Amino acid sequence: MMFLRHSIALGYRNHKNIAMRISSNSSKDHHPSILVNGHFDSPLGSPGAGDCGSCVATMLELARFVVDSSWVPPRPLIFLFNGAEELFLLGSHGFAKAHKWIDTVGAFINLEASGTGGLDLVVQSGPGSWPSYVYVQSAKYPMANSAAQDVFGIIPGDTDYRIFAEDHGNIPGLDIIFLLGGYYYHTSYDTMERLLPGSIQARGENMISLIKAFAGSPVLLSAEQRSIEALKNKDKDDRPIYFDYLSLFMIFYSRKVALVVHSMPAIIFFLMPLFLSYPNITAKLWLANFLKLMKGMLFQSIGILLGIIIPVVFAVVRLLFSSNAMGWFAYPYLAFSMFVPSALIGLLMPRALWGSFPISQDVSSSKVSKEVLSDEACFWGAFGLYALTTLVYLVAGLGGGFLTFFISASMVPAWICFGQISKNFGHHTLKSMAGYIIPLVPCLTYNVYFGGFLVQFLIEKMGMMGSLPKPYGFFIPDIVVAAIIGLVTGWCVGPLIPVAGRWLGKLSILQFLLQVTVLALALSSQIFPYSVAAPKRVLLQHKFATTDAGQIVDSRYEFSVVDANSLTFLFKNAPEAAKFLGISSEFSFTEDYYSDKSSWVAVFPISSLLSGSMKFPARSDDIFLQYKDMPRLSILRTDSVSKTSHRRVHLELFLGSLREIWSTVLNITGPLSSWSFADNRLPAPESADGGPPSYIMRLSGSSHENWTFWLEADNSEALRVDLAVLDQHLVEDTRKLKSMFPSWADIIAVSTFSSSYTF
Repeated sequence: MMFLRHSIALGYRNHKNIAMRISSNSSKDHHPSILVNGHFDSPLGSPGAGDCGSCVATMLELARFVVDSSWVPPRPLIFLFNGAEELFLLGSHGFAKAHKWIDTVGAFINLEASGTGGLDLVVQSGPGSWPSYVYVQSAKYPMANSAAQDVFGIIPGDTDYRIFAEDHGNIPGLDIIFLLGGYYYHTSYDTMERLLPGSIQARGENMISLIKAFAGSPVLLSAEQRSIEALKNKDKDDRPIYFDYLSLFMIFYSRKVALVVHSMPAIIFFLMPLFLSYPNITAKLWLANFLKLMKGMLFQSIGILLGIIIPVVFAVVRLLFSSNAMGWFAYPYLAFSMFVPSALIGLLMPRALWGSFPISQDVSSSKVSKEVLSDEACFWGAFGLYALTTLVYLVAGLGGGFLTFFISASMVPAWICFGQISKNFGHHTLKSMAGYIIPLVPCLTYNVYFGGFLVQFLIEKMGMMGSLPKPYGFFIPDIVVAAIIGLVTGWCVGPLIPVAGRWLGKLSILQFLLQVTVLALALSSQIFPYSVAAPKRVLLQHKFATTDAGQIVDSRYEFSVVDANSLTFLFKNAPEAAKFLGISSEFSFTEDYYSDKSSWVAVFPISSLLSGSMKFPARSDDIFLQYKDMPRLSILRTDSVSKTSHRRVHLELFLGSLREIWSTVLNITGPLSSWSFADNRLPAPESADGGPPSYIMRLSGSSHENWTFWLEADNSEALRVDLAVLDQHLVEDTRKLKSMFPSWADIIAVSTFSSSYTF
């Protein structure tokens, strides 16, 4: 599969799923069914209460409710308690490839958690529009929007939705995820105490309604029935537009309806020069009015761009005088305090600088002041910007066009109301201003709701988005958060600017916003970016390099982080651990201390998120107190492939006496042409840090038997196999080192055993 934009092959055995089927007495084995999937395994170092004990709890209670209630499901319900999701979706893959019930599944609901609660968001839906339509019709506490699917791939990670809806089966389904509480995601702090109260109850009530709706739907089809239906309706696989309004109700319409509705604002924008020219409609007058509106659009665009650029500038300036990035991480209110006022400065700056600048010419036959014409051009220019953005979304086939459509659709009645009141009370009065703002309140409320949720989610996720090389990597998280908050602020406030900009773009208001920004910047520079409630994620591997004879030739501790604050920051604030590692008080490190990404091949492709990793010498004499035998790879025989010059090397992988193996990675370089894994298919070759192309195989699953496999080479050049085994058991010194770090640092510690072979 492709994971984190890297190609990897997966081999597995003996992972455990628990599948339960509830059906009526009259149900037949071939009847279409509904699958509810959630995983009970947890990631390295995490208790997994949110991810995904909360999902299992929901499923157990849901199953109990179905059995104990008087409701008899008209279609069978399958509950798949998935035992290997964190190992790259293996549990769902095994069910999809091998279980007899898979061909009966007519719809599925995948429960996931990227945090410890909150309303559960539908982040993916499909194929087709039916799953989202069922959700719209039945969810008691709806939270879903088609824009989420546009950006889901940006977040590092994946879910079992991919297996059922895309990679295997093409089954219609929903991907429902807890998103808030992301500070604890994949950390040791993901415990029951940190589950957000009421979240599981709300999810359960939604699920009861959903399974009843899916089970009673005539559209529920088995795999065979779907294949027949697909031949009849080749154009049904469209992505609809849907979104919840403040989790109160849902709005849903098909792609065909969107083609008409989302095009209307753009049509109105291009027709508006004709209305403004009436009754003297000429080509010259239309062009003059069109240019006037384009100037207004440019005016609005400049404001929105400045609303993004100025927060970014303030973020960069702060970091030039601070040693800590992400000062807002544990305290999101600081991010809002820094970047919302600075974004408002950017939005209002064009009005403040050019408020009386004649951006439009008096091309109207009526005697209207240039100030009124300027406001008119600014309004219709802003309207046109949102209308054309909606059109771009539509043409690109994305689902987020409703965001800008809602704005443009709300601006028209607001402008009409403003115009009517202005005739009676004047153009620049509080009453006329209120007449413009009040019709926009539903739209602005939704913008704040959606935008605030987006920013909170983003801030929580910045602690695991990966670290980039210095010096630029230090600035990236602050720049991203500043830019997104600037964009959201422009999205929320932008519709007000054409009319309210003259009121708000005063020097005194800009000075106040600047003072708030500077104060928040100063405060954020003094506040520590992490806490127990918002921990810093740190990876620690005690790496043992071994020979094929089981001897240890090197032992070292390797550290890495997945955010912008480097290991130097960590060690400065963890003096006990720094002393244990022998780090000097100057915290100066030569090149010998740094390790490259290839050293972290045991966690590939997570290793692609790491940079600035460090290594320190460690004792190795106590390892044989824990383990008698080390992992090793040995050759069984070499065969010639008939009628070719290829050779086939048969190998055996012995994993020694390791106790808690998580996974084993084979990094193979050389003239590899085939292997016995993955139906004899090779993944796309990978290349790390300028090294030769290699093929990555990740093995998992416990067994008393050794792995046996073959590799095929297409010439006589040697095949090199680098073996990396990741074990969860820690020797005493590593456990002691882990305990020396402060509580705000969540240390994910493992032991890895590496060795290299040529064949």
